[in-house]
Amino acid sequence: MTPEIIYYVACSLDGFIATEDGGVAWLEPFQRTGEDHGAAELQASADALLLGSKTYEFALKFGSWPSPNTPSWVFTGRRLKQLHPSIMLTSESPREVVELLAARGLGRVWLMGGGKLATSFRTEGLISHYILNVMPIILGRGIPVFAPGGPQRSLALESAKPFKSGIVQLNYKNA
Repeated sequence: MTPEIIYYVACSLDGFIATEDGGVAWLEPFQRTGEDHGAAELQASADALLLGSKTYEFALKFGSWPSPNTPSWVFTGRRLKQLHPSIMLTSESPREVVELLAARGLGRVWLMGGGKLATSFRTEGLISHYILNVMPIILGRGIPVFAPGGPQRSLALESAKPFKSGIVQLNYKNA
């Protein structure tokens, strides 16, 4: 069984997931709306988490791992602090990790970011669903939802859900 890889991410209207220095403070006002955008449900249903090293380093700032019961793979070639035993640091390719996930019977996987990692998964055709929470803000520059490169890929819109805060959640699958 091939795992279902879900790229769930928040982005600005102009397609950035963070500022140029990796900052996400611009998301804070939207986190205070009390709206449910499905992140907690996805996290509870995920059999595994996949993160790039910069996303992981951001999580390190909190001092404790928010998903200790969920195996997590951090894609990096660097030596990073392992915050919890459930975290595996890997320099393997996305395909190799997905094969490992399949061999372990892990079926639902949250690809958390960042843009370079998402592009490597997209390039290999490994993302099943794309869920973008588009925030009503224009950053002007920053880290894009996807890094440049990779093949063109057509997607099919499954749903578009607007929220009172102005956030629009777009849910796509491969066409």
